[in-house]
Amino acid sequence: QVQLVESGGGLVQAGGSLRLSCAASGLIFRRYAMGWFRQAPGKEREFVAAVNYSGTTTDYTDSVKGRFAISRDNAQDTVYLQMNTLKPEDTAVYYCAAERNSGVVTRLEEYDFWGQGTQVTVSS
Repeated sequence: QVQLVESGGGLVQAGGSLRLSCAASGLIFRRYAMGWFRQAPGKEREFVAAVNYSGTTTDYTDSVKGRFAISRDNAQDTVYLQMNTLKPEDTAVYYCAAERNSGVVTRLEEYDFWGQGTQVTVSS
């Protein structure tokens, strides 16, 4: 079965950096669009970043543009989220997701597979 396993979360001070990883198995990774979403306590899950099947096209929510970078390694079946200049408002559980699609997918409802999430906490 499809499994997406996130790692790399943790506690960091404001201004710091973290790199999240999401290892995929049970699917032909290079055929899937990948995305990162986050959910803060009491809030709905929201889009953060997405990358197309080949890694050549990306998209970001406005609040992370210039600070976060999504990338993928199709040889390692892994997608990454490099997060720099972190802010307290970035605190959330971060989820990766996969969708059988060649393009960039930003809508939560379109994703078929989800990981279990990894906690990111940014202290002020």
